[in-house]
Amino acid sequence: MSDDPYSVLGVSKDASAADIKKAYRRIAKDCHPDLKPGDAEAEAKFKAAAAAYDLLKDPDTRARYDSGEIDASGQERPQQQYYRDYAEAAGNPYRGRAEDTEDMSDIFAEFMRGRAGYGQRTHEFHAPGHNLNYALQISFLDAVFGASQKLTLPDGDRIEVKIPPGITDGQTIRLRGKGAPGYGEGPPGDALVTVSVAKHPLFDRQGDDIHITLPISIDEAILGGKVPAPTIDGGVNVTVPAGTSSGKTLRLRGKGVRKRGSGERGDQLIELTVTLPDQIDDEMKHFMETWRDTHRYDPRKGMPS
Repeated sequence: MSDDPYSVLGVSKDASAADIKKAYRRIAKDCHPDLKPGDAEAEAKFKAAAAAYDLLKDPDTRARYDSGEIDASGQERPQQQYYRDYAEAAGNPYRGRAEDTEDMSDIFAEFMRGRAGYGQRTHEFHAPGHNLNYALQISFLDAVFGASQKLTLPDGDRIEVKIPPGITDGQTIRLRGKGAPGYGEGPPGDALVTVSVAKHPLFDRQGDDIHITLPISIDEAILGGKVPAPTIDGGVNVTVPAGTSSGKTLRLRGKGVRKRGSGERGDQLIELTVTLPDQIDDEMKHFMETWRDTHRYDPRKGMPS
């Protein structure tokens, strides 16, 4: 059976949401295991249709599948992270998708009405619960080092979300069995928590490396010396070579983010920028005028005029 959700439902890729829903209803009423017990082929077709409909009924998920960001099972492609943008109501950083349960309940009600002639009871219907989507914002350092946070669900319950070290903005954490309850004896769905990482005022993440811009004075740039610098592990002193220009980058090995699948860490990159004092006094101005008369040089030599 094809893995393509459009082929599974028998619709074209430009099918409307109503056509997709109609195709799923038809397969669900024709192939449900309670209606055709022991028919492995019908059961497989029903499960495939349910998975395909679950993917295509959400416009955002459908768009990500069409663009190749996720596969037919809803999982991220190997070359990309599982990204998604969730618009949240003001003051509430978490939101579940209750419409999943409402939509399925409507389908089940219609399905059971169609089965009335078989003399079956509604409690014999079994199906897995749907996945629920949530958004969670975490701090920059919690993303780097890992953390544990509580997520408040729409019904007031709270679940613990363990943030793995090194998680990136837009990644999704799957919490097994924390989604919508199953139907009958079906298992519950999962909670899919998409993480957004807040920006840090000093640190900028570049892969597994941490980048900062560190201002230095003109005398530190000319004479060199030890200067304090922040890192994600705390403050350190770094050596500025004499004669340093703006743009020179120092590398601190092992001061970056822990690499996935290993205990090693990336590096911290410190880009130096020479900062002049707020005011140039007469003494400095006179010194530079005298120095220029005997030490003039052209830093733009070789550049086209």
